[in-house]
Amino acid sequence: MSYRPKALVLQLPTWRSHFLLALIMLSFAGMLTRAIYLQGIRNDFLRQKGESRYSRVIELSAHRGMIVDRNGQPLAISTPVESVWASPDDVEIDSAKLTELSKILGMPSREIRKKLSETSKDFVYIERQLPPDVAAQVVELKIPGIFLQREYRRYYPSGDVMAHVIGFTNSDDNGQEGLELGYQNVLGGQPGSRRVIKDRLGRIVEDVESIRTPRPGQNVTLSIDSQIQYLAYREIKNAVEQNKAKSGSIIVLDSRTGEVLAMATIPTYNPNNREDLKAGLVRNRAVTDNYEPGSTLKPFTIAAGLESGKYTPDTLIQTAPGTLTIGRATIHDAEKSGLLSVSQVIQKSSNVGASKIALSLEPKAMWDMLHSCGFGTAPESGFPGEASGRLRPYENWHPIEQATMSFGNGISVSLLQLARAYTIFTDGGVLMPITFLKKDGQPHGKRVISEKTANEMVKILESVVQPDGTGPLAQVVGYNVAGKTGTAHKVEGNGYAAHRYVASFIGFAPASNPRLIVAVAVDEPSNGKYYGGEVAAPVFSRVMGGALQMLGVPSDAPPNNVVMPSMNAFLKEDM
Repeated sequence: MSYRPKALVLQLPTWRSHFLLALIMLSFAGMLTRAIYLQGIRNDFLRQKGESRYSRVIELSAHRGMIVDRNGQPLAISTPVESVWASPDDVEIDSAKLTELSKILGMPSREIRKKLSETSKDFVYIERQLPPDVAAQVVELKIPGIFLQREYRRYYPSGDVMAHVIGFTNSDDNGQEGLELGYQNVLGGQPGSRRVIKDRLGRIVEDVESIRTPRPGQNVTLSIDSQIQYLAYREIKNAVEQNKAKSGSIIVLDSRTGEVLAMATIPTYNPNNREDLKAGLVRNRAVTDNYEPGSTLKPFTIAAGLESGKYTPDTLIQTAPGTLTIGRATIHDAEKSGLLSVSQVIQKSSNVGASKIALSLEPKAMWDMLHSCGFGTAPESGFPGEASGRLRPYENWHPIEQATMSFGNGISVSLLQLARAYTIFTDGGVLMPITFLKKDGQPHGKRVISEKTANEMVKILESVVQPDGTGPLAQVVGYNVAGKTGTAHKVEGNGYAAHRYVASFIGFAPASNPRLIVAVAVDEPSNGKYYGGEVAAPVFSRVMGGALQMLGVPSDAPPNNVVMPSMNAFLKEDM
């Protein structure tokens, strides 16, 4: 009889099978609930996830408005460019394609990889503002997840000639300096957007909807005259180079309207190529920098004296012995002159004479004159970063301060402020508002001095450019000129630098019916000449003469009106 073993039977407890079945059913219930939640209640979540694979919101750049000069010449225009961007999650790129992309963009491969590694973002720029031919090479690579976006790049036809007036924009086409910044709200417009469907290669296969229509910026017409601007730029540049100066600025105003026809600062920069741009070069020194104006402020002291009724142009002032001691300080004249008329105080640029006139006035009367001319307050021209200058309250003045302020020490101004202030002499005593925008009508100014005083001051300032004055080099063939020279020591620490100066000249023409004001300032000339009559007056003459001819302003003097003295003593003036 053979042996047969018993069959082995595995028996599980009944509760285990029930538990396993319950677990499976619970899992199915959970998945069913989740499915109902996502597809029924929160179906937008899955739809968004699905749409994110093919649907994109494209930003539509607004076309920035043009900037043109008063004659319609373009000064700033926007040209279309392409920017390369990526959706990091969608990018599929191998080493070979990465190397090709790196060569086309001129960008290291590691930098591209770094940008593509930002998978938490749906949108990253790889390179912006590419020329169309370069962008076309990127498209030819057919890299999934890398796309192009149309933008605009600013171009400045005048380059460095107009750089400090116009300024520039950044890569987002927003103004950063100059009038590009000052009129950003007008020029910038409003960007738009639209929703599109793209394939894996970034090609738009369907335009779904417009979310926001872009609103283009408005054009801005400036008061600048491009021809006069180039003339002013050329002459101030030559003056800075010839005199080995640190910098120089020039402003040309229409004296009747307060419009800025030209403004240039040297050194300058090219706004179309700012790769190696130094921060200090973008500053428009004529608007943002303060300096002590020296003798170019004297006409306002004399005007205050005439307005007081204590003086006439022929009133005599004793300036001998060429010095005036106030307390422990002594004021000096460049040349000893003795008895001078009020008119000659300006013609000879006597510090002593100006100080005596100032000290005979109430401090408030002198402060009112300076403040009414705009000193100590921003010119409100619309240019960003305007300097207000420094005019201390008259309650705190000591006699020596009132005296030195009469010839431009102890007060700081910008060249734009000073040029504007001279409109009280060209417009019959009325201070005109200043503007960089072209004006059609006649603006309304503010009366500061009487018309009688203004006319007397014109005659006094005409004497400055005569052979016996300090500024004969400012004379212009065929036109009578009026103006004032200035040579001021620069402030250094708690005092004044011994051999650092600002040479300046501010004047207007034709004197019989003023049309233009030209203000010139040359900072730290160091080639042997430093008087305003030597350095700045010749620049004034060339710019004024050229600008008057460009505008077709009739002559008010014979062609042989320019008369020079036989000696160079006329160039000396107060400091």
